[in-house]
Amino acid sequence: MIPEPGALTCTAAGGLVVDVEGERYRIEAGDVKGLIFSGRPAPVMREWVRHEGGTVVTGLTIEGHAVVNPAGRAVVIRTRAGAWIVPLVSFRRVACGEEVRAPVFGLVGEGDCPMDRSLSTDLRDSTP
Repeated sequence: MIPEPGALTCTAAGGLVVDVEGERYRIEAGDVKGLIFSGRPAPVMREWVRHEGGTVVTGLTIEGHAVVNPAGRAVVIRTRAGAWIVPLVSFRRVACGEEVRAPVFGLVGEGDCPMDRSLSTDLRDSTP
C-alpha cells in the first residue's frame, strides 16, 4: 500500500486545512462553500511566521488554488509545490463535519510519467 502524502481536516470556523508533504495550507470557509456548491475556484493560502530582530512577523500568502475537476468527481489542489487530488465525496464530508479527515493523493501529470514509445499506440505508425 502506498502511503498518502497528506490529509484534509476541518477547522472550527468551517474552513479546511490541507497538510501535504510537510506544508500546511488553508482554504477559508466561504471559499469552501463556493467550491462545493457553485464550482468556483478557491484560493489556497499558507500562513508564514518570520522573526525579525525581536519581533514576530506573520503573513498570509495565496500559494495556489483548488478546483473541481472537469468530471466533477474530485477536487484538485494546485500549489507552487505540486498538485494533489481529493475525492469530492471525501472533501464534502470533511467540509460538512461528517468526517474528521480525508486522504490527499499526489496528482501525476503527463510530464511525470515517462512513456516508452514502443508501447504507445500511434495511428501514423500503423497506416501504409
